[in-house]
Amino acid sequence: MKTLVLAEKPSVGRELARVLNCKRSGNGCLEGDRYIVTWALGHLVTLADPEKYGEQYKKWSLETLPMLPEKMELVVIPQTSRQYSAVRDCLKREDVSDLVIATDAGREGELVARWIIEKAGFRKPVKRLWISSQTDKAIKQGFASLKDGREYLKLYKSAVCRAEADWYVGLNVTRALTCRHNAQLSAGRVQTPTLALIVARENEIRSFRPVDYRVISADLGRFFVTYRDAQGHSSVFDLAEAERIAGLIKNKDFTVTDVTSSPKRTPPPALYDLTELQRDANKMYSFSAKHTLDVMQKLYEYHKALTYPRTDSRYITDDIVPTLKERLSAVAFGDFTQAVRTCVNINKSCVNNAKVSDHHAIIPTEERADLTDMTADEKKIYFLVIRRFLCNFQGDHCYNQTKITAKCEGLTFTASGKAVTDEGWRKLYSSNTSDDEEEQEEADQTLPTVKKGEIYKCKNVQLKALKTTPPPRYNEASLLGAMENPSKYIKDAKMKAFISGGLGTPATRADIIEKLFNVFYLEKKGNTIYPTGKAEQLINIVPADLKEPLMTAKWEQRLDGIAKGQESGDVFIKEIRAYSAALVNEVKNGRETYVHDNLTKEKCPDCGKFLLKVEGKKGTMLVCSDRECGFRKSLTFKSNVRCPQCHKPMEVFGESEKRTYVCVCGFRQNVDKFHAEKGSGGASKRDVQSYLTNQNKSKPKEESPLAAAMRKAMEEKSGK
Repeated sequence: MKTLVLAEKPSVGRELARVLNCKRSGNGCLEGDRYIVTWALGHLVTLADPEKYGEQYKKWSLETLPMLPEKMELVVIPQTSRQYSAVRDCLKREDVSDLVIATDAGREGELVARWIIEKAGFRKPVKRLWISSQTDKAIKQGFASLKDGREYLKLYKSAVCRAEADWYVGLNVTRALTCRHNAQLSAGRVQTPTLALIVARENEIRSFRPVDYRVISADLGRFFVTYRDAQGHSSVFDLAEAERIAGLIKNKDFTVTDVTSSPKRTPPPALYDLTELQRDANKMYSFSAKHTLDVMQKLYEYHKALTYPRTDSRYITDDIVPTLKERLSAVAFGDFTQAVRTCVNINKSCVNNAKVSDHHAIIPTEERADLTDMTADEKKIYFLVIRRFLCNFQGDHCYNQTKITAKCEGLTFTASGKAVTDEGWRKLYSSNTSDDEEEQEEADQTLPTVKKGEIYKCKNVQLKALKTTPPPRYNEASLLGAMENPSKYIKDAKMKAFISGGLGTPATRADIIEKLFNVFYLEKKGNTIYPTGKAEQLINIVPADLKEPLMTAKWEQRLDGIAKGQESGDVFIKEIRAYSAALVNEVKNGRETYVHDNLTKEKCPDCGKFLLKVEGKKGTMLVCSDRECGFRKSLTFKSNVRCPQCHKPMEVFGESEKRTYVCVCGFRQNVDKFHAEKGSGGASKRDVQSYLTNQNKSKPKEESPLAAAMRKAMEEKSGK
């Protein structure tokens, strides 16, 4: 008899097969003397589309809403049905005695495997492989200590509840909005409150009115001091008063009334979880959250260089500590060699069993990676993790903080500075991390030795004319932070106490942001995110409860309770069904209207309706305004071809022989002529070919594009 091992994707399956000595190829599997390894392709089984529950749901109509089937049915995803058949055949083999679930060790990974098992009717014993890295050592240790599959049934129940709740709410509200307003609109319990945050920020920026203020500094010869009011603020909004103070202290004596100097220490930043890593990658390299996650997955699965990426913990457990020496040895190369040599014991605050649930923080594995096999982006992410890991072995950053207080004409002025006594972990980082420019400017001042009672004459007065600034628009880094901690956006102080989680999970936030771009709710200019007119209208017409961060955060809290056996999944779903019906009725009875604000004068070649001009993440498109049509046409797309003048990536405009490269610097040239003169690399050719392939994409023959999009959304591990 043999043990069947089910992995989540082929790359992981092949690695497991190699370690388990499974060398014989079969139909969708690899076989050895003791094990058979097969794999999914992500989800192979999903919840059925509405059409499965009745003919009435084939046509989108308000009259058929809400859709509330009593029992949700599972169906095989058509696009991957061949692999499902291969897995099912393995499950039904008579020589298979038991199954090891080896999908990703998390809620969604559990769902991938369990739905396949349920659909195939597998009834033999189930065990669980639960590991945080894909190294040979971790795999062997994991198989030596397999868990009883029954221990994870509550996690599976939580995953099912998440999927069914998203089906009930997402599909019902999306159909209701789309039919009510005859526009391609979609909503969901995570994507809608996330979008609401962005729209609210945009409204705040538009309504913002700058206010003039002044900052008063006095040059005392050896150092500068800054005026502070009774509350300690340096900003003076009464401009006349600022002028009066500046004139009052000019050429006057300042008496030092207080000098304090105290040692300070800044501990290293905590280890990375996925969200924090995505934020840093966006700040430093402008990587999207989705791109960072994809790179991390490659570093985890293929290179085996880093531990499991989809984690929400920034700590490690006691059992990881004995492996740290090997992990340090694995990263002792290049610029990190000296840092490894100076490593002491890891910062104690990093080790906390209570703050690790499914997976510990992202850290290097014990295997030395082959850097020559990594892409530039993979190296950037790998080095970010290594640097954060190593800084927790370097000790605190220590300095002496000095503050001088001086008086002039009864007014208070201060100066502060610091002298570093031990760089500690900061020696691994070249830039200062302070976000407060004013405080940083003052802190960087090198102060002389000053004694209480000394008198200094004012040499000059500087009156800085400044204006208040609106809050910044979101980029992906700040948006991830807002999704992770939405409590500050909840107005009711009593309700803040209910927030323990964020919008979505670390594993799903990147997909949420990506979808908002794909459905044309968001535009990107540089690294800055803007809501489209479509998004702003949606937030005005969507049910108010659905756009509140509190609702989805409480969902995650309850789903976590189901996983821990603290709450009933059946009760949760019963409430979700009632909630979905209430949302549909609210949309039906709403008086709001939706008007396309991006309508062009060009008509759709398929149905004759006017086309909409939309800005996608990769270029400009024309899409049909009729939700049942689905015609799309690319106008421009961003290429990888760089301008010969300024070396920035260029855009492609036009069609066929009129295709033209256009750069922001003003350079323009016909595509064919450009490549004839310059030659073209593989990436450029692929770009142009992709553009041509997508020029005349039209609607699917059997279903509307929105229905296809919703079906695809349910197939993905989205957590929406």
